[in-house]
Amino acid sequence: MKPRTDETGSTPIPETLLKNVRSGDDAAADELVRRIYPLVRASICRHIRAVDDHDDVAQEIYMRIFIKLHQFMGLQPFEHWVSRICVTTCYDWLRKIRARPATPHADLSEHEIRLIEVSLSDESPGEHAMRQDVISGILEKLIDTLNPREQIAIRLLDLEETGVKEAARLTGWSQSKVKTTAMRARAKLADRLAAIERRAAHSQMQIQNHA
Repeated sequence: MKPRTDETGSTPIPETLLKNVRSGDDAAADELVRRIYPLVRASICRHIRAVDDHDDVAQEIYMRIFIKLHQFMGLQPFEHWVSRICVTTCYDWLRKIRARPATPHADLSEHEIRLIEVSLSDESPGEHAMRQDVISGILEKLIDTLNPREQIAIRLLDLEETGVKEAARLTGWSQSKVKTTAMRARAKLADRLAAIERRAAHSQMQIQNHA
């Protein structure tokens, strides 16, 4: 018989392993890290775009898990408890390193701006598809211009398609706070993307006038 798995496809962490970790068993601690590594790494990759920060964030998450392990009472799957620590740690990390550009297009390269200009000059199906690809890639950079709480909310609800109730559980926020934060983030992203497109359209118009 195959071992039971949770909804993520992972084998649930046995209570005996957690008990051994709490008792100071180093081998058990290493085994726990090995088992939750995919979950921790996936969460970090979703919320922290700076790859150079991933290992440091992972270490912070593991430290919090081991420090708080005695608080886990088994009232929810251990993986759910870990997921919440992952999200809150990523949120705290974003707050700590917050140093965002003053303008929404400051992080965009001239090549990316040029791609938007080209895509706006031709609305044929092929060019429209390219424009969508360009905007999709730029979206990640625009999300980085949001404040940490808005980044977490927009990634959970819109990029990961997590439900409001689950997002509230992961963040510890109320459902109304999750929804209002996501709405505010969407409005900011729409405004900033529109500003970039206006800039690109203006540049394209100038090129055409001088042609």
